[in-house]
Amino acid sequence: MVNDRLVAEGEKVLYKTYNRFPIVFDHAEDVYLYDEGDNQYLDFGAGISVCGLGYSNALVKEAMKAQIDKGLLHTSNLFYNEPAIEAGEKLLEAAEMDKVFFTNSGTEAIEGALKIARRYQYNKKSGKTEIIAMLGSFHGRSMGALSVTGKEHYRVPFEPLVSGVKFADFNDLESVKAQITDKTGAIILETIQGEGGIYPATEEFLKGIRNLCDEHDLIMILDEVQCGMGRSGYMFAWQEYGIKPDVVTVAKALGNGVPIGAFLARGEAATAMVPGDHGSTYGGNPLVCAAASAILDVFKEMDIPAHVRELGAYLWEVLDNIKAEFPDAIIDHRGKGLLQGLEFATDIKVGEIVSNAILKQHLVLIAAEHNTIRFVPPLVIERQHVDEMAEKLRMALKEVTSGDR
Repeated sequence: MVNDRLVAEGEKVLYKTYNRFPIVFDHAEDVYLYDEGDNQYLDFGAGISVCGLGYSNALVKEAMKAQIDKGLLHTSNLFYNEPAIEAGEKLLEAAEMDKVFFTNSGTEAIEGALKIARRYQYNKKSGKTEIIAMLGSFHGRSMGALSVTGKEHYRVPFEPLVSGVKFADFNDLESVKAQITDKTGAIILETIQGEGGIYPATEEFLKGIRNLCDEHDLIMILDEVQCGMGRSGYMFAWQEYGIKPDVVTVAKALGNGVPIGAFLARGEAATAMVPGDHGSTYGGNPLVCAAASAILDVFKEMDIPAHVRELGAYLWEVLDNIKAEFPDAIIDHRGKGLLQGLEFATDIKVGEIVSNAILKQHLVLIAAEHNTIRFVPPLVIERQHVDEMAEKLRMALKEVTSGDR
């Protein structure tokens, strides 16, 4: 079979840092993926929260094709290009920020955000070089992003990392206060921890962090690489609470599958770095920015955040019902919008549920920390897709848990 041959070849040539499923996806449409045998899979993983508009959105494809037909895919950042300016204007309006720098990924966006924090304090000659990050967080796999990721099993194999990072407990303001010294220059956190197990920051915690940053002249960085771009039910998750970070990172759904990220800043943080401080060869190139510009148009025209609030409420109801049906297996349900998670008892193997769902039920799911399955479908799903997911999930749960109990 073609699928088996390609999987075998992939095992030979691709660096083994992922445990991939033995599936080769060939094409996609709407919220469905199709393998080499044309088998259909309902996607509730969205390429790890990336494909917010699903697959084959006509306006996005047209925008990319039009840019390709121009022949202008790259010019470097020594010059301006119209798609980058258009995408930048739309993104800044949505995020209520002042300046944007386009990157190739969320990890790169984190690197830029950390550099803004260091440069801001350097400009003030404050000597504030330390950064407070959160336990349980995940910010990426580059050396800087790893340094502020609050999980030892990610950090330890690559130490020593960037120095001057302290960790506090997420949603515990007193824990953060205890880490602040005269050397603290910034605080970084995810508005909703994703990889860490789907934990939303509380309103009290976010407002408390904002107040601490104002009081001590610290840069507040919010990582919205996964929870931004409408996934929480707001264009950016912090907007539900009426606060603003100094710097925010975004990626994933900004490109809907095209590799793009960005860091955005406001106020003094927006002018902290100067020419020569940062750069990216491919960042903000015309092709990816043409896609991002069209994506931002679709988000606005379809009012994606409102749709997410509606479908997120329905998904919550359905997952709560499933939790009630499997009380011995499922111990918690967390999240917001279309970023939700079910946490399972320690004697339940989440990996087996995910594998059964994908390989037998043709339902794509993703695991997260704390024995949790995360539900991060394309933001354009409808109720019938939630119902289809629930039926497939029930089948997977029955098959996996029946042998354990």
